[in-house]
Amino acid sequence: MDSFYTIDELREMGFKKLGDNVKISRKTSIYGASNISIGSNVRIDDYCCLVASNNEIILGSYIHIAFFCILMGSGGIVMEDFSGLSSRVSIYSATDDYSGLSLTNPTVPEKFKKIFSGKVTLKKHVIIGTNTTILPNVEIGLGCSVGANSLVTKSLDEWGVYVGTPAKKLKDRSKELLKVEESLHSELG
Repeated sequence: MDSFYTIDELREMGFKKLGDNVKISRKTSIYGASNISIGSNVRIDDYCCLVASNNEIILGSYIHIAFFCILMGSGGIVMEDFSGLSSRVSIYSATDDYSGLSLTNPTVPEKFKKIFSGKVTLKKHVIIGTNTTILPNVEIGLGCSVGANSLVTKSLDEWGVYVGTPAKKLKDRSKELLKVEESLHSELG
């Protein structure tokens, strides 16, 4: 048996949208498939978890989500074309209040909790390094790269290289990849 679901098995899961050449590991956990849209040329590796029970997760085309990534989408998550996650990246579009003013965790009724939520968007050509955590209500600008072990707590301007906890801009990122994208499109038609 192949380690990726067949296209027929993926269709049976009931995704909102499903493009061509989608490879999802059989070891991936998916909750709320009817709220998940997936473009073409997307690969999701082993032990990832996508949770879209209350809001959408939208994955564009040419996206790779590496081993052990988590996308918790109750506030909504968008990954635009050519974006990618290295292993063990966690994206949270909702989180409990850690101040001690309310109770926490999913076993507690909603009225006793305070949840912070907000859409997380990774614009086109964003790449996120291993072990990075992204918190709610963040937009990572066009062409950004975020280095390993970073914590993203606020939106990042486009075409920057960001690192650290919290993530801070280190330098500008090259736009040379736009020419490579153009070559890919002209070659594939």
